[in-house]
Amino acid sequence: MIGRFAAWLLVLAGVFNIVIWPRFFKAIVDDDRAWAGAVRWQDPTGFFWVHLVLIVTAMTLGAIVLVIGVRALRAR
Repeated sequence: MIGRFAAWLLVLAGVFNIVIWPRFFKAIVDDDRAWAGAVRWQDPTGFFWVHLVLIVTAMTLGAIVLVIGVRALRAR
């Protein structure tokens, strides 16, 4: 059983990840290092792909942590 404090901490960590990482994605898209072509979304570089994997992983883990936290709070 997860305590109330730990459950709230998980919820906050999950919400934080879901809110912060999309803003980081926008910053990566706006960065010139993400694109090799003259037009955006035309030729993504390794810089883009590495950061995309990082963002997707962090948001997935954030969603999992959020679900665990919410379920722990409901179980109380």
